[in-house]
Amino acid sequence: MVRILLVDEQPITRRGLRQVIEEQEFLEVTGEAGSLDEALEAVKSTGPDLAVLDISLGGGSGLDFITAGKKLLPHLKILVFTAHEEVRHLRQVLSAGGDGYLLKRATEAELALALKAVARGENYIDPYMTRDLLRDVTGKESAKKESMVLSSRQKEILKMVALGYTDKQIAEKLFISVKTVESNKARMKEKLNINQRAELVQYALDNFF
Repeated sequence: MVRILLVDEQPITRRGLRQVIEEQEFLEVTGEAGSLDEALEAVKSTGPDLAVLDISLGGGSGLDFITAGKKLLPHLKILVFTAHEEVRHLRQVLSAGGDGYLLKRATEAELALALKAVARGENYIDPYMTRDLLRDVTGKESAKKESMVLSSRQKEILKMVALGYTDKQIAEKLFISVKTVESNKARMKEKLNINQRAELVQYALDNFF
């Protein structure tokens, strides 16, 4: 079972989240919190695998929780579930170490999909936010360093990683093997001196969008 902590100031939001989660196999709610302090205490006491939280929290922010929560529990996965639709908030969440970003306008099916993706260790970005990122990309140039060290194929893969595609989805869309995707990602990490997928995502957001 994937153990989930719900963190939101609004009890009604937590109740709705709990209802969706309890309908899913292999997912269970093990704790709730309405403020930053309560959330961090819950991390210590319940040891969740995944936290679902808003950016706005009593006594702090969701960004504070991401940083502190991952220090307390390095394996903790974090899905931000928020009404904030600005791309800058998405960038901040990914930079802090968040694993997913879903808007509260999402359907129950989209929420379930995001929860399962993040629980598997994948990044998930709300499709609405993805469209915003794609609109912003026109007219922007990659940094000179990236142009020199990354191949055009690697840039293509990196952009898709940042948009939340899995290795299998990237392989299908580019008509290449999953092994080729994995090897390109490994070479990119080596070239850019990056170790984590989240760092690759943030790097792509900073330089290609």
